[in-house]
Amino acid sequence: MTELARDNMACLSAEVAAYLDGELRSGALEAFEEHVKECRSCARKLEEQRRLLCTLDMAFSDEKTLMLPADFARVVTAHAQTDMSGVRDFKERGRALRLSVALALISFALLGSAALTDSVLEPVRAFGRLAGAGLGILWRAIYALGAGLTVVVRITGRFIFESHAALGLFSYLILGAALLLLLRLIRSYHRARPASN
Repeated sequence: MTELARDNMACLSAEVAAYLDGELRSGALEAFEEHVKECRSCARKLEEQRRLLCTLDMAFSDEKTLMLPADFARVVTAHAQTDMSGVRDFKERGRALRLSVALALISFALLGSAALTDSVLEPVRAFGRLAGAGLGILWRAIYALGAGLTVVVRITGRFIFESHAALGLFSYLILGAALLLLLRLIRSYHRARPASN
């Protein structure tokens, strides 16, 4: 083979598997066989591949090594179920929780200063800000409700106690009837609204 042909064939070791599988066509087959005669590296790789295939054939041809018992699946299932009995126990869950917490603490300790960087603490701070804003809104709503009820009670109390008793009782009845009518109107309004989606 000429020097130019050797450069063009530049080690056809990638075609060793195709050669052994019989996938090379006549022209490529002849070129590969000619190349293997002259290239020691490719000849060595071809021999290694042949030995590997022979070893695999011998290993898998012995059927006794791969024989499984007839009830293999049942035995494995029974062992798996009995082995999982400890997981269902309350003590086992507590042990798993303690182990998880310990592993989390160890991982944070091993991370060192990386655990205290802004990229780790920023989500915690954002959640804290969000929770604080939500609690502030809730507190303001409760305060406003209390203040509103205080004003209503003071006004109705003044109205009742500064006027005559019969007029005060009549006023309470009208106020109660108005509240019941308002609640009924709100309930009928919600029933009459069309359901969204």
